[in-house]
Amino acid sequence: MACDIANGRLEACKDSVSGIDAIYFINYGIDYPDDVTFDVDGVVTAVTGVTNLYKYELKGANSFDQTIQSSRDNGTTFFEQVLVAQLKKQDIPTHKTVKLLAYGRPHIVVRTRSLQFFLMGLERGSDVTAGTISTGSALGDFNGYNLTFTAMENTPAPFIDCANETDLATVFGGATIVTT
Repeated sequence: MACDIANGRLEACKDSVSGIDAIYFINYGIDYPDDVTFDVDGVVTAVTGVTNLYKYELKGANSFDQTIQSSRDNGTTFFEQVLVAQLKKQDIPTHKTVKLLAYGRPHIVVRTRSLQFFLMGLERGSDVTAGTISTGSALGDFNGYNLTFTAMENTPAPFIDCANETDLATVFGGATIVTT
């Protein structure tokens, strides 16, 4: 049966950390599955047709969670991928980009502090499902953009076969990583 498991898992070492260092937006348009190559473990090894990865560095209260949504009654299972990102400090270019992100449905690469890379919204893209543009009231309050992105996919966000940003660009066919 296709649902049978094939391996166990030992207790993992305590050598990882949580959190997100950066996210990379990709304009919607990856032709899944034609533009994506996977290894035998389902790890993304190559993506074609991507020109730019738009990098946003993150620090602070950012998270990436994947929730399994399964119904025995309906016979369905899907994975809800939720990214919460705080982009500090308001400025004109980011204001415009936030509007475009809300209108579009980008694919998003999530880079964790443990240097793991995931591809969120691979097949259907991601939607901005909540957000605020905050100026705060006190001098030390948050000033910037709080955004929540949600994707609903048949499978969890796949790992990407890379250990650093240079490898990431290579996996995406030599795409340019845009930082400004």
